[in-house]
Amino acid sequence: MGKEIVIICDGAFPKTEYPRYLIRTADFIICCDGALRKFLRNSKAIFGAERLPDKVIGDMDSLSPAMKARYGDLIVTIDEQENNDQTKAFTWALENIGGIGRITILGATGEREDHTIGNISLLMEYARTYRPQDRGIDVQMISDHATIFAITGTFEMECGEGRKVSIFSPDNSLRITSEGLKFQTCNVVFDNWWQATLNLAVKDRVRLELSHPSIALVMLN
Repeated sequence: MGKEIVIICDGAFPKTEYPRYLIRTADFIICCDGALRKFLRNSKAIFGAERLPDKVIGDMDSLSPAMKARYGDLIVTIDEQENNDQTKAFTWALENIGGIGRITILGATGEREDHTIGNISLLMEYARTYRPQDRGIDVQMISDHATIFAITGTFEMECGEGRKVSIFSPDNSLRITSEGLKFQTCNVVFDNWWQATLNLAVKDRVRLELSHPSIALVMLN
């Protein structure tokens, strides 16, 4: 297993133990600029002592001049506005940290619905554009309520019987045949977000067979 990288965005900071455990055990912690304050407020509760992130990445529009000066040695300023801070942190990690095994994105949901939708959808963009799966890198987004990840082909997962499973895709030509779910998905046409939501795992192991290479999001609750 390679290095565990955690990226913390400026949404709802995790309150439950599992995402906080991921922060505590990470090999490298990146805060998007607006998340720095939240990380500093919570670091003592998570680590038992105050701790700084390893890097702060973004356009720095959310940090005061005083904070920029105080934490200047941690800051990586990326001024371009074509990508949001989550994407800037993600691409910086891919380009600058060797031996990554997994990237976990936290704090990407909550507080603002537009940011939540945009941040979640970017998981598909990362899988399609940067293809971390071809490098052996797992990418997941975790909140206090869900685990979300993108798939680009047939996929099997140990999710546990009784787990709530939702599937989203922007590809209305895609058909997904499922094994281990209560409701079969093979006839679902992905022409709106709700189409394959609110399913349920009836076996510990679930298989999703894609009709062709494409892109989809899986959300486990």
